[in-house]
Amino acid sequence: MQQIEPEIRAVMDVVGPERVAVVMGTSTSGAAEAEYAIAHDLRTGALAPEFDCVQLEHGGLTQFLAACTGARGPAYTLSTACSSAAKALASARALLALDLCDAVVAGGADSLCGLTANGFHALQAIADEPSNPFSVNRKGLTLGEGAAAFLLTRDAGGIQLVGAGEASDAFHMSAPEPEGTGAETAMRAALEDAGVAPGELSYLNLHGTGTPLNDAMESRAVHKIFGGDIACSSTKPLVGHTLGASGAVELGFCWVMLTRWRDGLLPLLPHRWDGLADPALPSLRFVRVGEQLKVATRAFVMSNSFGFGGNNCALLLAAEPPC
Repeated sequence: MQQIEPEIRAVMDVVGPERVAVVMGTSTSGAAEAEYAIAHDLRTGALAPEFDCVQLEHGGLTQFLAACTGARGPAYTLSTACSSAAKALASARALLALDLCDAVVAGGADSLCGLTANGFHALQAIADEPSNPFSVNRKGLTLGEGAAAFLLTRDAGGIQLVGAGEASDAFHMSAPEPEGTGAETAMRAALEDAGVAPGELSYLNLHGTGTPLNDAMESRAVHKIFGGDIACSSTKPLVGHTLGASGAVELGFCWVMLTRWRDGLLPLLPHRWDGLADPALPSLRFVRVGEQLKVATRAFVMSNSFGFGGNNCALLLAAEPPC
């Protein structure tokens, strides 16, 4: 937040705090505090004096940021598992379109705690080594923690969030729909929202958890829309799966990538894996370390986020060629 605080202050000076909203996504906010509170109660027979039930509420994340920034516009938290932050950004864009505010602080945050680690362990989804997305040797995900926030306005120029697509396949509480129908719907909706054809996309940031089921369904959905030619990668081997924050963290990677576009060459985010593709999955073109793409006109990049319960979201950024 400190990195964008000057921009938030500048916008607030112009439009007023009542026209600045805050929308955040999370899946574990408050879980660690609950663990601390229970442990203290078991040790001492009472809750700690500083404990407050508000600490356990997902909404506390947004309330905290609104208080810190002074924003007094709409403020709420979304919790849709691993698509939470992506959906928060989609929601922020909708608030601007509806003229309910003039600027939105939006993103996501999640931290590691025992409940999260033990839950994914119970699902047999955690690998004993760094995640290896789309490999025949993939064993599961690596957990991470993180946070990222953006300031969204209607200002022209710069990097724009031009498309958002959401879908809910509601196939299973923790398993994705095998053919990726919800993921496909979200990606197609983001393209349609932005008015972008599949062939115009420069790069796709995959959800790419490294779990057998997610990688299988995502590769099928991606191949149905883009074939095997779209440059794509998963950044989760680099930072782990940051769960409810991942949609914002990974869109942040895409944003940084676009800021490094120079002389018609767009540097792409690499796909870190063992290079041994699963022959049972449709073939995709994974980005090699150091790879750049020639892009002379407007660049479009997409980021996927898929969560438990079939909560799917795809976001699409656009940028003009740098001067």
